[in-house]
Amino acid sequence: EILVNTYWQSQSLLFHKRANRWFPIIEPILKANNVPDDFKYLCLVESGLDNVVSPKGATGFWQFIEETGKSYGLEVNDMVDERYHVEKATAAACKYFKEAYKRYGNWTMAAASYNMGMNGIDKQIERQKQNSYYDLLLNQETARYVFRIVAAKEIISNSSNYGFYFRKKDLYPPYETYIVKVDSSITDFADFALKYETNYKILKILNPWLRDAMLDNKTNRVYNIKLPKKGFDQYFYTEIDTLNLPDTTITNLLDTSTIDTNNIK
Repeated sequence: EILVNTYWQSQSLLFHKRANRWFPIIEPILKANNVPDDFKYLCLVESGLDNVVSPKGATGFWQFIEETGKSYGLEVNDMVDERYHVEKATAAACKYFKEAYKRYGNWTMAAASYNMGMNGIDKQIERQKQNSYYDLLLNQETARYVFRIVAAKEIISNSSNYGFYFRKKDLYPPYETYIVKVDSSITDFADFALKYETNYKILKILNPWLRDAMLDNKTNRVYNIKLPKKGFDQYFYTEIDTLNLPDTTITNLLDTSTIDTNNIK
């Protein structure tokens, strides 16, 4: 898993960049639910911290199928799909992990069951009369799953050991947003966005869980909609984040004499 994730460089580069944006959102939710911080790497392995949809319909960062998402409290319909809501989907995943931990007594099996399902793990425990992940013969994907998570943690945590050197500007910064609470229907999200001095595109980027061009909210449920803070469309970077590199390496990586700093945004 170290080899695969080190030399699949395009994927590993994106993992680093996205982790810088999304881990600060995921970490406090895991902590508040007493779930080990390492489970953020499970999320990274599941989706690459991207709102992908699998061939089986698993959706969002945590790859919930519709039925499972609903069973853990997520709203899923044509207008709202909270599998795309990073905070709520993370909280739902925590419910799963704690339930699995209670069932198996350790976090490794809880993680493995996220890939295979608790029913699938239970069948193998019964068949093989073993209750340790490391002693069970599992399908290839689940057998690799925990090791993929460990490899992702190792590579992200010790980037330079694996040949990845990043300046601060190379990493995606967290979105700067504020919340508007809505407890009524919204007839047109384009008009709603303009009201708050933004546009439909940015509104949908920040709130991918809003799946339609409108919101029919007959029950007056309260939704927290993220909107961009002023200056959202501009990122400001430091010259370089040295990442503890020797000066000679920095010189080789970037000849600052060739950079027109007036054009850096």
